[in-house]
Amino acid sequence: MPIEPISQKITPEGGAPNVVLPAVKSEADGPLKRDLIAGLEKGLQVIEAFDQERSRLTIGEVAQRVGLTRAAARRYLITLTHLGYVRHEEKVFSLTPKVLRLGQSYLHSARLPRIVQPLLYRLAYSLEEAASAGVLDHDELVCVAAVSAGRLVSATLQPGTRVPAFCTANGRVLLASLSQLQIEALLERVQLEAITAHTIVNKDRLLLEIARTRAQGYAVVDQELELGLRTIAVPLKNFRGETVAAVNVSVHAARIAVEDIVERCLPALLKVQVELAALL
Repeated sequence: MPIEPISQKITPEGGAPNVVLPAVKSEADGPLKRDLIAGLEKGLQVIEAFDQERSRLTIGEVAQRVGLTRAAARRYLITLTHLGYVRHEEKVFSLTPKVLRLGQSYLHSARLPRIVQPLLYRLAYSLEEAASAGVLDHDELVCVAAVSAGRLVSATLQPGTRVPAFCTANGRVLLASLSQLQIEALLERVQLEAITAHTIVNKDRLLLEIARTRAQGYAVVDQELELGLRTIAVPLKNFRGETVAAVNVSVHAARIAVEDIVERCLPALLKVQVELAALL
């Protein structure tokens, strides 16, 4: 937490100096601008400009998406191409598999995936269903560990995948751990898109669902992200009682009715929740 040097102010009468305390910069305000490397920030934003809908971009499109001049976007793309993270075909750029190293660095070095993975295996194979763990990253849910147990329920249940938090069981559990002001602010800035006919997009109803999740300690989401996909999730808390992640079980709607998912899956989820609380 940076603190400016203390200055002194002499009184007109020549008495003892008054100490003028500096303004202390709160961690919530973020780092000072002089401590940031703007080039690194923009370079990562250029990588993030590519997504599922826009996997191939021109210099002009990158410039527009990141907020750069065409000349600056060109330099960033040439640099990333030189480093092997981007490939160039005529006037179009796209990411290379080398970008996966960035995500793998997290999965291999972070403590959470390593701790969760063994218990996910046990959970998934005991129920013979898919299981995954996720964390909240801004407005999205990011999967950090997953086990299919032979059930190919959904392509979204893979480490590294990002999905909207508001319409997923893991996401609802994590949103329930936020303050009411944080939840309302998120729902204001997120575009609540009806991904399926079951997706809840009414903000008042979503607030009720999140409140229900907080009260009962788990969330059930029925085909809101993907048709045929039903999920139930519980929060993962550390020894201080803080929610750090969420874990879910995903089933196919043709195999388990939504009325039966709690009875069949919740006890096993709660057992994993208790075991992980001692490790997180």
